[in-house]
Amino acid sequence: MGLWLSCVALSSADVRISVTNGAAACPCLGPAKHTPYTTMRRMTTRSTSGRPRIAVVGTGGTIAGAGNAADGAPSAAYTSAVTGADALIAGVPALARLADVQAEQLLQIDSADFTDAQLLLLARRVVALCVRDDVDGVVITHGTDTMEESAYFLHLTAHSAKPIVLTGAMRPGTALAADGPANLLHAVAVAAHPSSVGRGALVVMNEEVHSARDVAKVHAMRLDAFASPHGPLGLVVEGVPRWYRAVTRPHTTTSEFDIAAIDALPLVGVVTSHGNMRREIYDAWVAAGARAIVHAGFGGGTVPEYLKPVLAELCAAGVPIVRCSRVGAGPVIRNASFDDDAAGSVAADDQNPPRARLLAALALTRSQGVGEMQRIFNRY
Repeated sequence: MGLWLSCVALSSADVRISVTNGAAACPCLGPAKHTPYTTMRRMTTRSTSGRPRIAVVGTGGTIAGAGNAADGAPSAAYTSAVTGADALIAGVPALARLADVQAEQLLQIDSADFTDAQLLLLARRVVALCVRDDVDGVVITHGTDTMEESAYFLHLTAHSAKPIVLTGAMRPGTALAADGPANLLHAVAVAAHPSSVGRGALVVMNEEVHSARDVAKVHAMRLDAFASPHGPLGLVVEGVPRWYRAVTRPHTTTSEFDIAAIDALPLVGVVTSHGNMRREIYDAWVAAGARAIVHAGFGGGTVPEYLKPVLAELCAAGVPIVRCSRVGAGPVIRNASFDDDAAGSVAADDQNPPRARLLAALALTRSQGVGEMQRIFNRY
């Protein structure tokens, strides 16, 4: 029998957690004050059932995908975004033990089709749900291709301490050993747990809990496709989140960006380094109206000698260059391999190209100054 949570409030700041499997509570966890891997914080008023109220927002993706399993086709041959959020929830009966779950279908698309318009729509809807007294947390079912981008955007713009959890699947529901049901169950378990409050947007995949600040998709097909350079924040163990790291950079309620004040995102281009590069790709972004360009450089953000004058020229023309690394881990240090001060460019610290694009766009909603953009990258 599966595990579920029972939460009993002791005071306004203390919650006792018991985990049961139909017989007896697990004594190894003990009361909150004896649980080293969690910080217990009380959430909003519970429903009459005593369970947390979790809103599940469907947006499509592989978790909502289906294929013809009878024809022996590989799991990679399927149609994304065909199963509704209600059906996903109905397929995981154990959810009813964890929370009172309500589903809504905001989008039904492949996450590769996400644009800034869908990002803004999603963030506004999530915040609208979070301000409700009858919602204790939000779970978003999402395609894995751009999940890390949606998660990071919510991490920076959704001003709520309530848990915001994204999950998806690497295999459609019709595949042998589909991972979507377990991922959804674990995502709701994390969103329903009081220790998840105030941790920013989270990604739950393959029993791991990652911060939106760090996580990236690093494999095209494996179930452990998501990873963070410094490891996950925690794990889902027997249906309960155990925390081992904390988020230190500002997010959600401490972020200076607020979706309520953002009508649109400025266009920011991304150019990934390779041998024999040409300046025309940068010029094309400028012609398209890009207000900044992310240069995903070699190693620590290295710029080839033949491109250094080009990037300096673009900065002088009012199109800031943000240097990050195409590697996916490790910091880009200001003025190390490239004279950022002389060129007027920005060093992105350890932000990968997709997150650097989003942070640069958000920075441009507040200021056109390169110094201000560098401050923002240093802070977030």
